[in-house]
Amino acid sequence: MKYPVHERFYTWQGEGVHLGRAAYFVRLYGCPQACPWCDSAGTWHTEFRPERVSLMTPREIAAGVERESPSGAVVVVTGGEPILFDLAPLVGELHALGRAVHLETSGIAELRGEIDWVTLSPKPFGTWPLPSVVARTDEVKIIVHDVLDIDAGLRTLSGLRDDAVIWLHPEWSKARDRDRRVLNAITEAVKQNPRLRAGYQMHKLYRADDLDANSVKTLIPLGGNPELGY
Repeated sequence: MKYPVHERFYTWQGEGVHLGRAAYFVRLYGCPQACPWCDSAGTWHTEFRPERVSLMTPREIAAGVERESPSGAVVVVTGGEPILFDLAPLVGELHALGRAVHLETSGIAELRGEIDWVTLSPKPFGTWPLPSVVARTDEVKIIVHDVLDIDAGLRTLSGLRDDAVIWLHPEWSKARDRDRRVLNAITEAVKQNPRLRAGYQMHKLYRADDLDANSVKTLIPLGGNPELGY
């Protein structure tokens, strides 16, 4: 079993319940959702394909985690869309190191592997998450590019556990430009429904990921669209 690894680096979690926690990120290559504002478009966009994608075994990835981050740092498997792959072998190797494994996914395939924490980012304009993944979700991250995205994202969550946290994150171009329409819509939604939480990508303010030599430094526009910027 080998996984296409776009990048892997040590930083801290910039979003959600585990905000600020030391985390080693494993970003896998490939995603069919093609989000028009994706901030990792290098993992799928045809015009921004990397020259080389490393194919790594679970043991090779785990060895890198052990070598490049201290015990106690969680491992976040993200993408791209990592749920397209059988993650069970990788999770097994990481658990053998004593590492907790977190997953970031749009939930479009069956979940394989005993993941410790599942963050679901539904894409209502694309393929909806499977009910089995929604039921296993620990936290939800709804990306808000337009005010209508809030209700659209919530509609994909039938069967979500009562204790799962739901975040509303301004899409980065909207957060970066302080788009009041989007930011105010998130504020009003949270005030109307206290289960919802307002989120943000704090690591982008710190530029924390850039500090690791292994992170990809190539600038790729959001969704591959130069009009949205970086």
